[in-house]
Amino acid sequence: MSKQRSGRSASRRDGSAPAAGLPVNKNDEVMLDIIGMTHEGEGVGRVEGFTLFVQGALPGEKVRARVLKTKKQYGYAKLLELVQASGDRTQPPCPIYDQCGGCQLQHMDYTAQLAWKRQLVVDNLQRIGKLQITGAPGRGAIAGSGGAEGAAEAANLTAEAEIGASDGDNVSSVSASAAGAQADGIIVRPTLGMDEPWRYRNKAQVPIGVTEGGLVGGFYARGSHRIVDMETCLIQHEHNDDVVAAVKRIGKELGISAYDEETGRGLLRHVVVKKAFRTGEMMLVLVTNGRDIPHLEAWIGSIREALPQVESICQNVNTQRTNVIFGSETRVLWGRDVIYDYIGDVQFAISARSFYQVNPAQTEVLYGKTVEYAGLTGNETVIDAYCGIGTISLFLAQHAAKVYGVEIVPEAIEDARSNAKLNGMKNVVFEVGASEDVIPNWKEQGITPDVIVVDPPRKGCDPRLLETILAMKPERVVYVSCNPSTLARDLRVLEDGGYKTVEVTPVDMFPHTVHVESVALLVKS
Repeated sequence: MSKQRSGRSASRRDGSAPAAGLPVNKNDEVMLDIIGMTHEGEGVGRVEGFTLFVQGALPGEKVRARVLKTKKQYGYAKLLELVQASGDRTQPPCPIYDQCGGCQLQHMDYTAQLAWKRQLVVDNLQRIGKLQITGAPGRGAIAGSGGAEGAAEAANLTAEAEIGASDGDNVSSVSASAAGAQADGIIVRPTLGMDEPWRYRNKAQVPIGVTEGGLVGGFYARGSHRIVDMETCLIQHEHNDDVVAAVKRIGKELGISAYDEETGRGLLRHVVVKKAFRTGEMMLVLVTNGRDIPHLEAWIGSIREALPQVESICQNVNTQRTNVIFGSETRVLWGRDVIYDYIGDVQFAISARSFYQVNPAQTEVLYGKTVEYAGLTGNETVIDAYCGIGTISLFLAQHAAKVYGVEIVPEAIEDARSNAKLNGMKNVVFEVGASEDVIPNWKEQGITPDVIVVDPPRKGCDPRLLETILAMKPERVVYVSCNPSTLARDLRVLEDGGYKTVEVTPVDMFPHTVHVESVALLVKS
């Protein structure tokens, strides 16, 4: 029998003591005022000072929830009843939104999503980077009204864990000189969003499973590896849905088996579809548990007949017992080994395994802001760390005298060189290696950058790279980030090393999800 409790005044009906001295137990029912939202999109409420995270609850709401799990400092609860709704709440248009883990914010008005993402960046800069933000706080990541400070602390528990305890120690102290440099504060611009925030993804990576009715493919349910079958995804391009549906249908007709994670048996693991928005070209990649595909000619023939827009059909072989999608071997089954697309005026060749931003419209916005912050006049030397297949490098090369790109993945550098050649750009040099090793070598060769651009993975910049940037002393640093917490940590290091963060612009690359990208401009103090 559950116990009804209040977030303000709670006493157990049966007089028993809560587990481990906590004010709530598993299966207790509680009334909560939602005072904030975590970086994973969960509502934050409190019972006698104890924090509960509630999936699907929005700041400003009152909810009835059941406690699912408790830890020492916080717990998780399931939303049972919406007692008082937020004005930012909207009806999710996706029919499987409650089951699927692909989106987290469809129940939140899009304008409110943009405001929340800006505030998420602000919170991390203030709490983790100890940086001063100019102007009044924005709305709602950590609810704009009462209890904001406590909610901020609760909502950032997991965000701070991402960057590690040792990193937290490194960024916790602010030198007097850095504090003085922040007197004017950092401008955090409104989040740059989309006019039409649906059907924006150019790539689908769909896991395949099996039921009694045949092959199923969709997204994993939240927090599990159970596949939710999907006919349409509202953030995917419609043609991606068409290709996935056709592959499932043809595979079922030909008796193709699906991979089983538990047994390691079965053939088809994933269907990967890539769509070039500008050219309309499409690529299909069948990820298989083994090289041999039964009825291969019939399968290729049926796919070509059903999907004339597909220019390339590839196979990737992955026989490992792993959650990683791709294996090491890729071969072309039919058509070309690449498709072509544009970002702005720059053309890119996209292969089966090459990384390419999944939202082309917002990628142009992101890179445009990067070029703006770089302040290029045509005379500058620029270094692009973490250059990937050269997307940002080639964008910068249109406005700079010379661009040097470095990336640790050899295949990516091969793609980058091919893309430079494809666009006839001769003022770009690409080199394989770790940025923190290659860039000092360039310095010894007399290469002195005016601007360094970094676009690291979620874990942020390697500490040695930050040391290298401080040693190189470029006039400007432009930091493109996919993780506000590691952005804040790294900005703190650069600030303490003699740079001032002038401005940060969040960019919404993934509407209806909790992810937010940012571009930050730093100048030498």
